[in-house]
Amino acid sequence: MALTAQWAEAWIRECSQVLTEHRTALIELDRAIGDADHGENMQRGFAAVVAKLDAGGQETPGAVFKLTAMTLMSTVGGAAGPLYGTAFLRAATALGDAAEIDPAAVVGFLTAARDGVVARGKAEPGDKTMIDAWTPAVEAADTAQSAGASAVEVLEAAANAAQAGALATEPLIARKGRASYLGERSAGHRDPGAQSSALILQAAADTAGRQQ
Repeated sequence: MALTAQWAEAWIRECSQVLTEHRTALIELDRAIGDADHGENMQRGFAAVVAKLDAGGQETPGAVFKLTAMTLMSTVGGAAGPLYGTAFLRAATALGDAAEIDPAAVVGFLTAARDGVVARGKAEPGDKTMIDAWTPAVEAADTAQSAGASAVEVLEAAANAAQAGALATEPLIARKGRASYLGERSAGHRDPGAQSSALILQAAADTAGRQQ
């Protein structure tokens, strides 16, 4: 089953709900190594996107992602707004005006999103950032697609890898962002951006699975 604008909008709405549910947990993760505002910022940003989606008018997945990008950039504080905004903008560009997303296009937009975050944040795997969730997600998605997986299965593979990647940030010493100021004291704490990325990608898989 190909994914459409209906799925893209359902994904973003699910993101808003999930980030609201995990707001406090993300705040606590960020309190340990950051500004303690990641959960609040993400909740506010996606709530603003949902308000824009309620007005309608987005007829393709790319249009949904572009609206998401622009809204996050204008409403989310700190580094998260530019990083997630760039991710969704690159994803929108990768999809163009396509009405449906097949498995290869899923890999394409996930890769474009990850590359956008890298371009904006200059982080690499192992730096204890959201890239530690996104890179394994992209690699798992590519492997699944090459093995003949459906679009839903590709998203599920990406989500599972992203969560594993987020968990794997706990022992790392941060080399980018505010957490890097803590040096070795940043070890032992999960990166909040990696965790929010994992939640967002899990929402993508969950909503796609429900639409099968």
